[in-house]
Amino acid sequence: MSVTSIVNKLFTGRQKEYERYNVAAEELQHKVMRHLLKRARDTEYGHRCHFQEIRNYDEFARLIPINTYEELKGDIDRMRHGEANILWPGQVKWYAKSSGTTNDKSKFIPVTKEGLNHIHYAGGTDTVVTYLRNNPHSRILDGKGLILGGSHSPNYNVAGSLVGDLSAILIENINPLVNFVRAPKKEIALLSDFEVKRDRIAQATLHRNITNLSGVPSWMLSVLVRVLELSGKETLDEVWPNLEVFFHGGISFNPYRHQYEQIIRKSDMQYMETYNASEGFFGIQDDPNDHSLLLMIDYDIFYEFIPMDQIEEEHPTVVPLEGVELDKNYAMLISTSCGLWRYMIGDTVKFTSRNPYKFVITGRTKYFINAFGEELIMDNAEKGLAYACEQTGAEVLEYTAAPVYMDEHAKCRHQWLIEFGRNPVSIEDFALILDKKLQELNSDYEAKRYHNVTLQHLEVVPARRGLFNDWLKSKGKLGGQHKIPRLSNSRKNIEEMLALNGK
Repeated sequence: MSVTSIVNKLFTGRQKEYERYNVAAEELQHKVMRHLLKRARDTEYGHRCHFQEIRNYDEFARLIPINTYEELKGDIDRMRHGEANILWPGQVKWYAKSSGTTNDKSKFIPVTKEGLNHIHYAGGTDTVVTYLRNNPHSRILDGKGLILGGSHSPNYNVAGSLVGDLSAILIENINPLVNFVRAPKKEIALLSDFEVKRDRIAQATLHRNITNLSGVPSWMLSVLVRVLELSGKETLDEVWPNLEVFFHGGISFNPYRHQYEQIIRKSDMQYMETYNASEGFFGIQDDPNDHSLLLMIDYDIFYEFIPMDQIEEEHPTVVPLEGVELDKNYAMLISTSCGLWRYMIGDTVKFTSRNPYKFVITGRTKYFINAFGEELIMDNAEKGLAYACEQTGAEVLEYTAAPVYMDEHAKCRHQWLIEFGRNPVSIEDFALILDKKLQELNSDYEAKRYHNVTLQHLEVVPARRGLFNDWLKSKGKLGGQHKIPRLSNSRKNIEEMLALNGK
């Protein structure tokens, strides 16, 4: 009997618990809300917002304000300096360093012991539970999982307190038993220099029995390419014949799918998406034939949603899980055992099912272009690019886009900077197909493009190979969980990249 089959028997109870997702979702969520309030009622924030008076959701929504990072930053900074019982009971020692806000280079998200165990590790475990439920003959635990992590560093001068990528925090605190089924060793996984780490990981895993991969698609691809270079092989099937699955998250997999299929030729190779972020672990792809994600509703996370068409309003409508409608774009709020209260994480989602609750990620509340009322979101961009690639045979590695508000001819347009893995025969044809597809996908964009009155035809600027990595490196953000900002109303990022494009 294999190790995987033995462990899978231990997961039977959890697999049965999923049945409650179909019939008791709202009950599970409100139980989470009550638990969080009870745990934190004697904290400073609990006193400030009168947690002891809250008996139901309406009172929860009335007494606790909606927060962005800016509203909680002062409390979090006090916690980072060692103060206890602020947003969550006790002293919080770990902080996940995430992409910055308008005012700051980085955000520092508290990661409590409860958050580690009842959110992040729960999500990692359930990912394996779900995979084994769908693949009962799997042998992934009979080999090693290549888990790609970031790095961490001391937090101010607080003893034992650290900041870093969430992946580094997870690796640092992981159950020692898990080290028997993961690679590389911790000292390699937590190296801060990604280029050095990439080479060390490739060398350390080259001759191991790697059965599964976990990480951000862009950074994992870089490691896998190095593995092939060192091995002299053409495909990973030759290096790791027992490789079964890539658990991916952090960014859209669509721009990378073709590249993975080129270096992994196994017909039964699987790709399973997870929705994990510094703020929490929210979703798992539970059906290989459905790209929607199952919302994980019994972790230490209480969810609320704001319709995106009200996101700029002073008093927007906010609904708990039972209030969502299908196929409607929402900004997501979370309250968690990491001390985040009605926190707007910046991601947008659409629900595809209510029994159970399943959703797709549509973009970011700030990653969109709405310079002329076109409201172009990342979901439009990803689908438009995928279609343009399909029609032209092109392959997109990385991209960003921003508006040109007015050029020397008083014309406005969207400018796309794209790094191609395989160039289209004609950049102009690619741009034309992309532009037409975006009009099909987005009626507001179509209206603004009508007769070129407001918006002119979009422009595609080819980026040299490695441009986006060079830009991240210039920001000190190469590796880890750092992402390319895809869409922006500001030209700041794209202008910096254009300046590097000729170098």
